[in-house]
Amino acid sequence: MYYNKTRVEMLRASYTGTRIELLSMEGESDMPNGLKGTVDFIDDNGQLQMSWDNGRTLALNPDV
Repeated sequence: MYYNKTRVEMLRASYTGTRIELLSMEGESDMPNGLKGTVDFIDDNGQLQMSWDNGRTLALNPDV
């Protein structure tokens, strides 16, 4: 999904640097429920680019 520029800028202002706790993720066995990470930046598609406490870097789609 592609966001318009206004939506991406709002996400950047709201979430960059924020700590997030993962509630659940399908298809990624090394991403357990309760894992925490930090939002590094929001890309131009509106995805939250994450640095997870387990060492992974995996993006999140805020609509999923």
